[in-house]
Amino acid sequence: MINQHTILVIDDEPSIREMLTIFLEEMGYLVETADTVRNGIAAVDTNAFDLVMCDLRLPDGTGLEVLEHAQKNPAAPPFIIITAHTTPQNALDALRAGASEYLSKPFNVEDLRLILRNLLGAEPSETAVEDSGLIGSSRAIQKVLSLVGKVAATPSTVLISGESGTGKELLARAIHNASPVASGPFLSINCGAMPENLLESELFGHVKGSFTGAVRDHLGLFAQAENGTILLDEVGDMTPSMQVKLLRVLQERRIRPVGGHREIEVSARVLAATNRDLAEEVRLGKFREDLFYRLHVIDIHLPPLRDRLEDLSELAHFFVQRCCERFGIPHKRLSADAIRLLRAHSWPGNVRELENVIERTVALENGELISSGVLTEHLRGGTQPRAHQRHVLPEEGLDLEEYLNGIRADFLRQALDQTGGHQKQAAELLRLSYRGFRYHAEKLGLSRGSAASDHPNTEEPS
Repeated sequence: MINQHTILVIDDEPSIREMLTIFLEEMGYLVETADTVRNGIAAVDTNAFDLVMCDLRLPDGTGLEVLEHAQKNPAAPPFIIITAHTTPQNALDALRAGASEYLSKPFNVEDLRLILRNLLGAEPSETAVEDSGLIGSSRAIQKVLSLVGKVAATPSTVLISGESGTGKELLARAIHNASPVASGPFLSINCGAMPENLLESELFGHVKGSFTGAVRDHLGLFAQAENGTILLDEVGDMTPSMQVKLLRVLQERRIRPVGGHREIEVSARVLAATNRDLAEEVRLGKFREDLFYRLHVIDIHLPPLRDRLEDLSELAHFFVQRCCERFGIPHKRLSADAIRLLRAHSWPGNVRELENVIERTVALENGELISSGVLTEHLRGGTQPRAHQRHVLPEEGLDLEEYLNGIRADFLRQALDQTGGHQKQAAELLRLSYRGFRYHAEKLGLSRGSAASDHPNTEEPS
């Protein structure tokens, strides 16, 4: 469970209150508003806020009056004064009165984001992501992670798509943990792992005597997930008749237990995940179009590991450290040639396969350094260098420059890994001049990134 901070916004301009409410809620905070000194003081006296943002000039007084009133409480929250009437004296008066920060209108939202992080710590959505196990600095995964806070703040149904092993359940948990129902249960069921009659009973429950073996009433997952989240994993594997029943639940927010005559209202947040292309399944008549659109309110696609190989080194080191801690053994490390071998593998099982390979290696090998020779015994199937793979143009097209930059960044990182971070030698491996290598490394952020910063000798002497 995450600590979801509550912020009070006091401003007489409706547009400012609305803008700040949207911005703060997207970050994962709970927001209340007031429009006068009187209402602001009443709100402060009534609720325990974690932070107050208050306009300096209000119709019935100044924000400093609210601040001074709040300061009477020993547990007064941090206070940010915001105003369009900026003068050095105003700022000094606000800070002397006890304000934590002073912001001028129009203010930069990134400045505000930084101030909030300093005063309240990590954003709720960031905490959820950090705890989720979803790791990577590639553009592909960062684009996904940036959606967590925005999606979590809404009650909308989310469809998470991606190949098996990409981390769909981890992403669903991150959304739940960053949501207003984070304190409620998170329940997951694999819709393709059980026959239809059992799946119906598990989802909707059953009453005693409704079928052979039903010796007592059973509360289904939709009811158990009340004020929480239910994840329908592999929803694309549902039978046509179960699709109809699920559609009815999503439309009416009611369930009827198997064998029961009374309907039960449900309020669980619904997330769904699939490794199938549901749009294609609809076209082929294998999945109901109306259910598809009910589930597809918000769509998040998790890319396969082969499309985010720049994250592989970070993932592999994370799994090694976590396994060592779990097994209670001294920390091991991966050699540069081991990372090169991992990068050359095709990873049909995605991140789950990588985790399993690392776990087997850490558990069975005694040495401190994990080399490519050691890893070879634990990699199943051959390796398939990325350079030999056919690049397929997606139906929706792509940003070619961004795609090529991704490939270029991947090879630059590999060259740095192979040479121990020595940029001149890495440039020679890629048939680049040292100046050309430095140009691309700086352009792609590698001169400040993990691949370069892991080594002390990434800079050549001038």
